[in-house]
Amino acid sequence: MDKRILSTGAVFGFIAIILGAFGAHALKEVLDASQLVSFETGVKYQMYHALFLLFLGSSSLVSEKAKKTIYFLMLCGVLLFSGSIYLLATKNVTNIDFEIIVILTPVGGLLMIIGWAILFLDIIKKKA
Repeated sequence: MDKRILSTGAVFGFIAIILGAFGAHALKEVLDASQLVSFETGVKYQMYHALFLLFLGSSSLVSEKAKKTIYFLMLCGVLLFSGSIYLLATKNVTNIDFEIIVILTPVGGLLMIIGWAILFLDIIKKKA
């Protein structure tokens, strides 16, 4: 499980770097300021959670059961949260109206929050 978590963290990290560079250079000319800020928010949260997964996969402080649950929540959370932000922010470029997926952003955020809460609860219940 740790290898999968670490691999996912690495993939999320390098994709965040690519998308960040893409946003800073290619999209800067075609998105308005608020769309660019939204896109950058998606990149930041993806990178934060890439680092989180690297911590999770290399930590012995977290039980295996909690790791599996947190991994699933973070994977789905990042895909829904950041993914929906990327699509919504670039709708002018793609000419596709993604408004129907706007509900996925808060759902993804909630999944990430729950993952953090499970981490907290698992760590505090662990005996010294």
